Amino acid sequence: MEKVVKPRADITPHIFKIQRYSIHDGPGIRTTLFFQGCPLSCSWCHNPESQAAPVRIGSQNRDVTAPGQVPISPVQVKDLVEILVREIKKDLIFFDESNGGVTFSGGEPLSNPRLLLPLMDACRQEHIHICLDTSGFAPFTVLKEAATRADLVLYDIKVMDNLAHRALTGKPVDLILENLKKLSDLKINLKLRFPLVPTLTDTQENIGRIIDFLVKETIYRDIHILPFHNTVDGKYRMLKMENHCKHLHPPTDDQVENIQQIFVASGFQTTIGG
Repeated sequence: MEKVVKPRADITPHIFKIQRYSIHDGPGIRTTLFFQGCPLSCSWCHNPESQAAPVRIGSQNRDVTAPGQVPISPVQVKDLVEILVREIKKDLIFFDESNGGVTFSGGEPLSNPRLLLPLMDACRQEHIHICLDTSGFAPFTVLKEAATRADLVLYDIKVMDNLAHRALTGKPVDLILENLKKLSDLKINLKLRFPLVPTLTDTQENIGRIIDFLVKETIYRDIHILPFHNTVDGKYRMLKMENHCKHLHPPTDDQVENIQQIFVASGFQTTIGG
């Protein structure tokens, strides 16, 4: 059973949630660390609390990081890494028995490379399986550094039209697609994730464009379909944020199966959820 742990006060500006015993977001039983801050603001976001800016621990282009961040010293980064690795190692027995590991999610972990990268290095030294869950919206130099440290990358592909992507997430899609092509060239171990949001991402045109792009521009043929759910309205109310998708209903089983078959017919291996 999944267990959510609230991190210590000195960690929460950077990691807003630690979820133990997770069976999603990678193989086996996993401990997932949710990074604070995200450059996107997806209309259907299930973790709206992650969108607030974290403490700034990098010097990247502000267009691809969360806004309003402030500096943190290398000493503080070192201390945070030690604290977080101790937390992760509490679950080593479950990782060993299930071929699990740690997943870095968010928010967007790539927004905080000065914490993420040494944390990944420390986990590698402990021989812990590492999964990176990312939107792909980051400078490729940062993405490459993280992706080459990870055993598995989970990479979102949402909407292909640039204007629609900007309207639904706050940012254009070009960088995400270009980064995915570059990861493909590097043959990074990667699984795609497609959020199935009725009327927003599930149109025939969008799915057709996703398939065309992946077939023509990448090596990736493994996609996880993530059906939308509307169980987070309470979070939006608590945060006094507008829930743009509160009027939407989850897709029916038939709708999910129909989308799945479209991908299968084009040669994709599909998984529902995960």
